[in-house]
Amino acid sequence: MEKYRISDSKLVSLYKLGNEEAFETLLHRHKSRIYTTIYLIVKDHYIAEDLLQETFVKAINTIKGGRYNEEGKFLPWITRIAHNLSIDYFRKEKRYPTMILEDGSKVFNTLEFAEESVETDQIKRDTYSKVRDLIQELPESQKEVLIMRHYMEMSFQEIAEQTGVSINTALGRMRYALINLRKKMKQYNIAYDQNIYPG
Repeated sequence: MEKYRISDSKLVSLYKLGNEEAFETLLHRHKSRIYTTIYLIVKDHYIAEDLLQETFVKAINTIKGGRYNEEGKFLPWITRIAHNLSIDYFRKEKRYPTMILEDGSKVFNTLEFAEESVETDQIKRDTYSKVRDLIQELPESQKEVLIMRHYMEMSFQEIAEQTGVSINTALGRMRYALINLRKKMKQYNIAYDQNIYPG
């Protein structure tokens, strides 16, 4: 049990020097907490297991590639990798979320009722792709809340817990994210439904 008293940063240093057991210790020390982080987002045990493996593979590659420089902050660093992989998973899986802007209008609601021709489908795909690009341009905190809410369908309570802020802050970030997204959409002349929808 003596090795559990060694700090994370010391274990990372040992691992860099070729001590494989040092990484095993890090893995066992933090595995359950990182798994929980992933599971809270994806809500599927099998996917969470896969993403957990991927997180550690990415961590190993980063450390072995000499790109790790978060001295003494191993847990926040690897948790961030897990968090980003989980969000990326959702981004791939759920391409067309229903997004309601802060004025109550729905993004591309008009397309939902159109005849699903090949052309319409292509327009929809291109438009959603452009919106995903615009979301990437938002400030990090706004982008995170918007993805968690619309792509991952997390409640504001879950978002607040996951990001370590109050529900009010999460709601505020969401509001600004939608305002900024609408401004960007206007800039690029991306269509959205102007009608006000209830709640």
